[in-house]
Amino acid sequence: MALQIRLRVNGKDHESSVEPRLLLVHYLRDTLGLTGTHIGCETSLCGACTVLLDGKAVKSCTMLAAQADGAEITTIEGLAATCKSNGSGNGAALHPVQEGFWEKHGLQCGYCTPGMILTATALLGENPDPSETEIRHAISGNLCRCTGYQHIVDAIQYAAKKMAANGH
Repeated sequence: MALQIRLRVNGKDHESSVEPRLLLVHYLRDTLGLTGTHIGCETSLCGACTVLLDGKAVKSCTMLAAQADGAEITTIEGLAATCKSNGSGNGAALHPVQEGFWEKHGLQCGYCTPGMILTATALLGENPDPSETEIRHAISGNLCRCTGYQHIVDAIQYAAKKMAANGH
């Protein structure tokens, strides 16, 4: 028995008929073609599948698409478009967190990067000036096997300063 769901994903409305057991990560990737949301462990340990659900970081591999009915979701593909201070509002420039990862070398292989960026965005939405300890705690549910995390912390601190300077 299929269920009807309505979601707003990256600023666009979607209505779909889904199987009750369909995971949100598979809906985003397979139905909407948003493959920036990565599948890592499918047990919520790695955080590669993190998206923003109504502004909160959630691991989409452990949430059913039907549970997201009526929600607003932002994936890595839509993040820059949410940034009012990038001058265009259409994703033509990077979000400050994306820019921070670029400028401070917060990524290597890139597999964890979308989840890390969205987790950091949620953190900065709740706490615009987090300490290093608060940043490390916030990203503790996201695994990176490449960077050693210091550059990721630096990237988030960079983004916090840039967002504060731009009134973001």
